Amino acid sequence: MAHEVSAKLHTKALSNKDLEIDIKTVDGDKASRLGTLLISKGNIEWLPKGNSVNKKRLTWVQFAALIEDQGKSVKVRK
Repeated sequence: MAHEVSAKLHTKALSNKDLEIDIKTVDGDKASRLGTLLISKGNIEWLPKGNSVNKKRLTWVQFAALIEDQGKSVKVRK
């Protein structure tokens, strides 16, 4: 199963607008929206599909700890 990722860049650097990244899963010709990732200077937020009110928010410190704890290690190509 592949994923489709698209971004809306409002400015060259993050200022007062979030960077919005729409995430979809793609299975053949069928795409299903998973949600939107919102990235700002202060935090990272997840807005699940079909939910326009309740976001999940992490500070960058919380996000780093979550990735360290839950993320899968992958070798970096040089």
